Amino acid sequence: MTKIDEYLDSLPEWQKNNLVRFRQAIHYTVPEIQEDWKWNVPVFLVEGKVFFAMSAFKAHTKYNFILNGALIDDPHKLFNNGLDSKKSRGIDLHEGETIDEQNLKKLIQASVDK
Repeated sequence: MTKIDEYLDSLPEWQKNNLVRFRQAIHYTVPEIQEDWKWNVPVFLVEGKVFFAMSAFKAHTKYNFILNGALIDDPHKLFNNGLDSKKSRGIDLHEGETIDEQNLKKLIQASVDK
């Protein structure tokens, strides 16, 4: 079991489910993605560069688009955090909230393609 699996298993079910969906969407969209642990959270790298991170907080989970988040178009307005950042963007999901996975995958692909 990896540190990321242990992290996910330690979370309340709704948070685990949110982060597992993000992890799966990343791996589906970017098969060559590598996982690592940095800043006490799971991160996802392409060619050694951190593109994504995910984390859980008391009231929400967060999908971070670290490297190119601010540079990609978000026509479906999925980004709801870090909107003033010059580099990154985030998606916060609270318990009971969902996200359109096809549009999420499009953002993931756009970030890696940038």
